[in-house]
Parts: sequence; structure tokens; C-alpha cells
Amino acid sequence: MREKKKKKLIATQKPQTKTSPSLHLHHTHLRLQMPKQKAPRKQLKSYKLKHINKTIQEGDAVLMRSSEAGKASYVARVEAIETDARGSNAKVRVRWYYRPEESIGGRRQFHGAKEVFLSDHLDFQSADTIEGKCKVHTFSSYTKLDSVGNDDFFCRFEYNSASGAFNPDRVAVFCKCEMPYNPDDLMVQCEECSEWFHPSCIGTTIEEAKKLDHFYCEECSPQEQEQDLQNSNSTSKQRDAKVNGKRNLEVTKPKNKHTKRPG
Repeated sequence: MREKKKKKLIATQKPQTKTSPSLHLHHTHLRLQMPKQKAPRKQLKSYKLKHINKTIQEGDAVLMRSSEAGKASYVARVEAIETDARGSNAKVRVRWYYRPEESIGGRRQFHGAKEVFLSDHLDFQSADTIEGKCKVHTFSSYTKLDSVGNDDFFCRFEYNSASGAFNPDRVAVFCKCEMPYNPDDLMVQCEECSEWFHPSCIGTTIEEAKKLDHFYCEECSPQEQEQDLQNSNSTSKQRDAKVNGKRNLEVTKPKNKHTKRPG
């Protein structure tokens, strides 16, 4: 008899399943930490700047230190003053004055050396950057100053820093060149029509214009004008009334009907 073959039994092992460790849930207490609230800052009407020994107030014009070495100080108007609860770490909210060269259109011939534009540009700055106080005059009051100091400026325009627009957008113009008045430039006035002229526009020099006894423009009396220019070495008794170097000229003249955009 044939021997029955024994079935070869292949023991197959079941793959061992990894037993997951018991998941222990720990009940953690979550602490919701609220952000610290900033201490309220105090709003002040005035503040003593110890580093310059001066007190500033809302509405004061101040000189702000430039971040660029050698650059002139910025001019700004103080809109608000605030400190921390202890009265330190003072900051000022300022409205910047722009110089003509800082505007979109740049400096023009009629812009005065001390002219600035009140802009809509507001900023918060540390009070420590204030270098001193200054005075920004109206255009009319600036022309009446007996002398102009380093801290004297004047403003006749408001300026939109985004669009470059001016307010007012038209100003009176003078002379044959039809330029707005620059208070730094000497001008002579016609005795007949009261119009003002630059010496260079009437064919003379500043030195000669200062010596004029009388002046008539070409339209009013060309003959008398020519005679006065020939006799320009004489001393004028009415020179202060007829020659203007920076004083006694209002923004507009009744007989000047021309206007021009400043930009």
C-alpha cells in the first residue's frame, strides 16, 4: 500500500496586530490669556520740552529734526499732544508744511525763500524730534515785517500732498511777466495805474530802481518813464512808497484784475 502522503501543513501565522496604546485623555485646563490693554494716553493742551526748555501748545509751528544729515529742519503745525499715564514718552500729532521744492510741481520763480504750504499730511512724531519753535505768518503779515528772522516763514496756500492741488488755485499776478508776487523780489509801482513791476521787466536794475524819483509804466507815460530812468541817480523822497522790497504789499491790488494758477 502506498503510504499516504502526509499533508504538509504549513502553519501560517496571522500577522500580529499592533495594539494601540491606550489613549489617555488628560483634561487640561485652558487659560485664555487676554491681551494686555495699553494704558490710556493723556491728551494735553501744552507740554514742556526739557531738551529745548520751551513749552509747546496745540497750533504752534515747530521745527522737526530731519532724519537726513545736513538737511533743513521740517516745518510742522502741532495738532495734538499726548503722553503716557506717567506724563512721559510724549508724542505730537503734526500737520506738515511742505516747502515748494517738496511739492509735486517743485519750486517756481514766484515762491519766496521762506514760503511753505500747509498740507493735509498728518503724522505722529516723538516730541524729542522737535528742535524749536517757529512762526508761520500769513502772506499779508509777512510782507509787513520789519525784518525776517531764521524762524520766520509764510504760508499762502494749502496743499494736497496726493494730487498736488493748491487752495486757492488762483492768485493775483503782477508786472508784464504776469507772475504772482514774490515778497523777496523788489518791485516798483506805477504812479498812474498803481501796477507793480520788476526792475528787470522795465529795462532797469535793482540799484537804479531804488533811486527813481517817479515811475510811470509804458502804458501810462512812456516819456516820463524814460526821463526817470535817465535821472535814476537822483535820490527819491518817495522811494518807500514807490519801491517795494518785501514790505507793504497786500495779496491783491484793486487795479490788478489778472489771476493765475499757482501750480
